Amino acid sequence: MTYYMNDLLNVMRRLRGPGGCPWDQEQDHLSLRSYLLEEACEAIDALSAQDDEASCEELGDVLLQIAFHSVIAEERQAFSYANVEKSIIDKLIRRHPHVFGEVKVNGSAEVLSNWQAIKAAEKADEVPVHPVLKVPQSLPALARAQEVSKKLAMPKGDKASVAQALNQGDIGEMLLAVVNYARSEGINPEIALRETLSRHIKEALDAVE
Repeated sequence: MTYYMNDLLNVMRRLRGPGGCPWDQEQDHLSLRSYLLEEACEAIDALSAQDDEASCEELGDVLLQIAFHSVIAEERQAFSYANVEKSIIDKLIRRHPHVFGEVKVNGSAEVLSNWQAIKAAEKADEVPVHPVLKVPQSLPALARAQEVSKKLAMPKGDKASVAQALNQGDIGEMLLAVVNYARSEGINPEIALRETLSRHIKEALDAVE
């Protein structure tokens, strides 16, 4: 099997180097943030559509962003793509002692519990911060609301709490109540809304044909 990651990195180095692409040369970690978010969302759309060809292409676009950031960091002598690879490989081995070590587990729930315990131990020397501050601010609002709700241990909610929030006339509170209700049903609200929008768009387009 042939791997092309070094080729991709070399292409990025060429684009960033003398005689390369002016646009690529002007970019930095901050200017590329929106592209990483956009490419990740497009990959999610392709995966949700179960479109293998599109998924392959969109995951490649996500990989491009990783290569882009790695080359920029390499130029600053901050870290390299090899460091990125090693970091995630080490983390996966460390947090799967039931596979790479002698730990025994009984089901995925115990795997997740062990993962969180190992993660907490790894960060024991860090300055403590409230868990809610670790939720990425760049997450789409519904996805962020779901994670904040978990970190703050908000009640999972029900239809009555959604109706109550709606009666109060506060759209933000109503949306949060919907997120908490979705949590109680084991539903990811971000994905649910995306799928509903896709269905409505498809129905509208089908009606035009």
